[in-house]
Amino acid sequence: MKILITGIKGTLGRPLAAELKKRGHEVCGIDLTHEPGDGYMRADIRNYRQLEEAFKWLGPFDLVYHLAAEFGRLNGEQYYETLWTTNVIGTRNLLEIQRVYGFRLIFASSSEIYGDLHDEVLTEDIPDRKPIFQQNDYAITKWVNEQQIMNYGVRYQTQTVRCRFFNAYGPGEYYHPYRSVVCLFSYRALHGIPWTVYDGYSRVFMYIDDFIPTLANVCEHFKAGEVYNIGGTEYRSVRELSNMILEYTGADPGLVTYLSKDIHNTLNKLPDISKASKAFGHSPKMPLEQGVRLTIDWMRKTYRK
Repeated sequence: MKILITGIKGTLGRPLAAELKKRGHEVCGIDLTHEPGDGYMRADIRNYRQLEEAFKWLGPFDLVYHLAAEFGRLNGEQYYETLWTTNVIGTRNLLEIQRVYGFRLIFASSSEIYGDLHDEVLTEDIPDRKPIFQQNDYAITKWVNEQQIMNYGVRYQTQTVRCRFFNAYGPGEYYHPYRSVVCLFSYRALHGIPWTVYDGYSRVFMYIDDFIPTLANVCEHFKAGEVYNIGGTEYRSVRELSNMILEYTGADPGLVTYLSKDIHNTLNKLPDISKASKAFGHSPKMPLEQGVRLTIDWMRKTYRK
């Protein structure tokens, strides 16, 4: 297939492009950086003209992975104008392009869409059965995106798969204050920067090398209209993760402040991944202890710590 990746220069875009090329697909991409390279153009998804130019010059495409987005809860609260224009207007622009060109679309959704539901296990059909209250603007934009996609499917018969990602982490994720919790804690431990742990919060964690092959499999087993949870199997507390990173880095435990509640965040997120396992062979293998060590080793080399 000829495939376009929006956000190809990001933490997920780079390894996904490499995996797809290894499988024999032709891969192009767009992102916000100015870089040379065949099959790459700078384009801001918020700007329809730029998107249209990219599809004219790089396309046509059989399939598009839509990874480009503003990421993170606090990022979305502090830079909400950019969040809403990128995630909602940007996705609407891409859906308009899809309507014109007719490619299949794989959309990167988020576990955040489940909001404050505290079911023991999160299944894909929960949003169809229960009202949802999302606790931050990032979560709301991802839910809006799913509604946009479903509406376009009904109105224009566009073909899209939605994938809800759960806490991917690992080497290749460069630090900024809105990154994943593994990246945040590891970088700050290595650099002596304080961080906060909210007690009672638990997550599954999914190592990048367990995630990317599954994400690549989605395009090869595409079924329009479906939605999949893609996450790990190890359900661990955020405090346990923080303690692990303190141990591996030798950082001062005094760097950590413990609080009882995060007003922007969901308490627990444990996904049912059986649907992705059946459809794509999704079977995470990397233990958190080993994955965190590999991530910290990569950070030490990258930041010379």
